[in-house]
Amino acid sequence: MSGHSKWATTKHKKAVIDAKRGKMFAKLIKNVEVAARMGGGDPSGNPTLYDAIQKAKKSSVPNDNIDRAVKRGSGAETGGADYQTIMYEGYGPSGVAMLIECLTDNKNRAAMEVRTAMTRNGGSLADPGSVSFLFNRKGVVVVPAEQDGRMVSEDDVLEATLEAGADAVNELGDSFEVISESGDLVAVRQALQAAGIDYDSAEAEFRPDMQVELDQDAAAKMFRLVDVLEDLDDVQNIFANYDVPDEVMAALEEE
Repeated sequence: MSGHSKWATTKHKKAVIDAKRGKMFAKLIKNVEVAARMGGGDPSGNPTLYDAIQKAKKSSVPNDNIDRAVKRGSGAETGGADYQTIMYEGYGPSGVAMLIECLTDNKNRAAMEVRTAMTRNGGSLADPGSVSFLFNRKGVVVVPAEQDGRMVSEDDVLEATLEAGADAVNELGDSFEVISESGDLVAVRQALQAAGIDYDSAEAEFRPDMQVELDQDAAAKMFRLVDVLEDLDDVQNIFANYDVPDEVMAALEEE
């Protein structure tokens, strides 16, 4: 029975991973389609589309899927949905401020699903403007430290991007993030390319001015809420002002 049980568990885990990958692909494709609709189907003249395509490719989305999304968005192929971007504001466990960005073709469905996920997992929605003032929109480019067998240093990244508008370069273990004003995002990305430095993603994000430090119980509740929200088809991004200390993360990983 233990062997059967182990196989069943393995199958379940694989199914969960496959389902999450499928949802991630769908969200990335949606981003590509909307970017093409907003700025046209030529990536060379549409930086938002260029970055959406690059992110999809880095996440192993098949090229055929990406090409069809561009065609649907640009009108070259029928079948595209009328997606709208909606930002919900709310609070998570321990008063964590949250911005929940949705891309949806049904506002009523998105609102109901987000509200249900929040209220069932220790959160609550808030009125527009309640928490958004705690965040600033920033350009964020993630650069892997190891690139084709060579290592890129923090100084390399900073030197390549400083004149293009980089405000800071933060080390994230095996990668770096370059922070800039959102309007400088394309220039920073292009500066990295000109310096021969590859990047994993380049997009605008909402970064908090201050953070709420969470203990183990609050962090577990927060992660559960984020998991439930990320599982919703309409939710594209979640921004929150929580901070989890290393020792708390280590304790959670041991559970």
